[in-house]
Amino acid sequence: MVVLVLAMLVCLGLGLAVVALVAVPARREGRDVLTPHGEAVFARVRERTESMSTTTKDRAGELVSAARDKVGEVRSGRGGSDEGATG
Repeated sequence: MVVLVLAMLVCLGLGLAVVALVAVPARREGRDVLTPHGEAVFARVRERTESMSTTTKDRAGELVSAARDKVGEVRSGRGGSDEGATG
């Protein structure tokens, strides 16, 4: 397990070294890191992520409000019927 974690850290370090040696100097010189096709793909992914995020937030809000309604119904329903009953 330790070997696996160390191998992953080495891969991470190599990736960071490549970015530091290639992408950062290119960006400082004003060159684009992505090709026009790569930038188009990135823009599409960003748009889809934003729309999925909005959709997920909306659905989660609907589910939470529905759950609150159900809990409220159950609490009000049990409160009236369980008052006279004892274990």
